[in-house]
Amino acid sequence: MHPALTRAAAFCEQFNIRVPILMAPMASACPPSLAIAIANAGGLGGCGALPLQPQAIKQWAADVRAGTNGGFQFNLWIPDPPPKRDAAAEAAMRDFLADWGPPVPPEAGNVVLPDFQAQCDALLEASPAIVSSIMSLYPDRFVARMKAKGIKWFATVTTVSEAKTAESAGADAVIAQGMEAGGHRSAFDVSRAETGMVGLFSLIPSVADAVKIPVVATGGIADGRGTAAALLLGASAVQIGTAFLRCPEAKIPSAWADAIGKAAPEDTVITRTMTGRPARSIATDYVRAAMAPSAPPPAPYPVQRGLTQPMREAAAKANELAGMQAWAGQSARLARAEPAGEVVQRLWHETQALLK
Repeated sequence: MHPALTRAAAFCEQFNIRVPILMAPMASACPPSLAIAIANAGGLGGCGALPLQPQAIKQWAADVRAGTNGGFQFNLWIPDPPPKRDAAAEAAMRDFLADWGPPVPPEAGNVVLPDFQAQCDALLEASPAIVSSIMSLYPDRFVARMKAKGIKWFATVTTVSEAKTAESAGADAVIAQGMEAGGHRSAFDVSRAETGMVGLFSLIPSVADAVKIPVVATGGIADGRGTAAALLLGASAVQIGTAFLRCPEAKIPSAWADAIGKAAPEDTVITRTMTGRPARSIATDYVRAAMAPSAPPPAPYPVQRGLTQPMREAAAKANELAGMQAWAGQSARLARAEPAGEVVQRLWHETQALLK
């Protein structure tokens, strides 16, 4: 067996999965149906629990367990400090957004996120196989409680230094996110999220050489070629998001799914215009306009998320791409509209054939 496949097999045995393919825990696209299909195909399901109240976290776990005995991960953002508000700047953004959707009420920016500690408690009660982190690291006390319950911790990182810090803090694996990834950049220091971007081809071997724990590669992996390359570079598994979004089980608006199937790598951009945090999106009409020099600057996270919510909800309801939150990685065009279980099996068969 090829050494890369041997490493992947050891990862699967360690974390009790059959195929070294993880579903990215996408907060805007992680219905139980998608996690169930991926877990039943041998991979690991995932839930981006950022917007979920504690009861919803427990309900998601129950729904998935009703459809599969496979594993899944929950992911939480480590909270940011309270944002600095600017009433005049927010008013300018509300006026700008009114051209792209419904009027934005003055209180739209007053976003109250679910209580992080209560979410953490709910994660422990739901007792998934794996809990992952993004934007920073979990507090030591929560890590100790996780370990006491036998839950594994995967820390998402974007640099070698973040990977070393995560290993020292007790992470069981690191998820190395390349700049190609769709959705939010997971940099610990948001001020460096755009200037400190590293491509996955450079990140995987550098992180694999720097830590002793397994490395999961994510960002721009959407077929067997990307999966095999990641394993050759030192990863033990891959995490995939955009390549699952055209699957029927993902249940995203058809305009978003169709745009993913047409997007070349250069048709995506890193932007703060949707949420106030840097994220890779399809360059929709709104995103291009909001990134123009003449546009007002986006508010900080989560204020901008609140301000854009009326536009995003109206666009999703009308199935109009222009105002949607249309996250996509740079390999979006490789995504196929086929059942998620078939995607898992196809990617793994392609990978094995390439690594004979």
